[in-house]
Amino acid sequence: MNLKLHEPFKLFSNCIPVKGANRSVICDLQRNILKLIPNDLFKILENQEGKSIDAIMKIYNNEYDDIIEEYFIFLLENDFIFFTNNTEWFPKLEIKWESESTITNAILEVNKKTNYNLMKVVKELEELNCCHFEIRFYDKIDIEDINSFLTFLDKSNSTIASIDYIFPFYEGLTTSKINKDITQNKRVSSVRVFGSPANEIIPYKIEENYFGKLIYTKKTLKNNSCCGTISKTLFPVNMNTFMESKLYNSCLNRKISIDIDGKIKNCPSMEKSFGNIMTVKLKEVIKSKELTEKWGITKDQIDVCKDCEFRYICTDCRAYIEKPDDIYSKPLKCGYNPYTNKWEEWSTNPLKKKAIEYYEMEELIPNNG
Repeated sequence: MNLKLHEPFKLFSNCIPVKGANRSVICDLQRNILKLIPNDLFKILENQEGKSIDAIMKIYNNEYDDIIEEYFIFLLENDFIFFTNNTEWFPKLEIKWESESTITNAILEVNKKTNYNLMKVVKELEELNCCHFEIRFYDKIDIEDINSFLTFLDKSNSTIASIDYIFPFYEGLTTSKINKDITQNKRVSSVRVFGSPANEIIPYKIEENYFGKLIYTKKTLKNNSCCGTISKTLFPVNMNTFMESKLYNSCLNRKISIDIDGKIKNCPSMEKSFGNIMTVKLKEVIKSKELTEKWGITKDQIDVCKDCEFRYICTDCRAYIEKPDDIYSKPLKCGYNPYTNKWEEWSTNPLKKKAIEYYEMEELIPNNG
């Protein structure tokens, strides 16, 4: 271990520390990993970067030399830092997020009563340079219809780069059939089949070093109340998500949704709608300041979240929140407490009872009858 005590240290620019109430993390946005660190180490990284280890030890009156040395061994072993006498040559990463798309992503809901034209919606999304959308089918869908839809997108050279499919399991549905008619298309980044006999995740290759996921889940999906679950398994540690979360809302920014009735919303789980896709065009709806104002709600503004070390890699939710009358309230379906660093089942938390009743989610509470 080449620990240079007398040479100034620098964090690699893609390794960004984030302070939480009780502990911190380092997000490595190039290798897509994160590591938990004590808040004391965060303070050193935040306030003493560009100084040598021995100089930092002196700042602390040499009372914590062993701990400081241990910290820097950890940083060096994980390739978070390097030593240089030319620290000014290595500026911090600029915090910025840009997109050529007016709408980057969308959620489209479909059930057997839906009567809006799906292809018309896709064409309107293309006009806004939308590159990704999720389609939720609440009723049985013919796999051949999905295949035909994907074929149409291929032939039309669609701007849509990736699609997530969600639909129910039915008798006779097989992995080989899904692979044959859906996952072979490079636009399909994931397929989730709810109501399945068993839970299983099957990766499939889209391109070199890029894989999608076929996910079978026993969970049911009756409506859009499925939205908003916060889980550490869903944390995307990458440059795009981190930068967007620093400056915008990680869930709603540049998003638009069409619910089963054709209502245009920020999210299908939200009550407020901005017209119906059968009578208005998306390019007109996005001019609404009321629709776009929620795009700018960052985690640094949200109660509790602003003290969470995971805030810039979290999916967030503004549809289901602990205090329904406060848009800056913590996501209802988050069971993490940044003040204790413990994950607990959110639905059984008595402090969330009123919000659960407000959103009529009582059936989500175990043993609720």
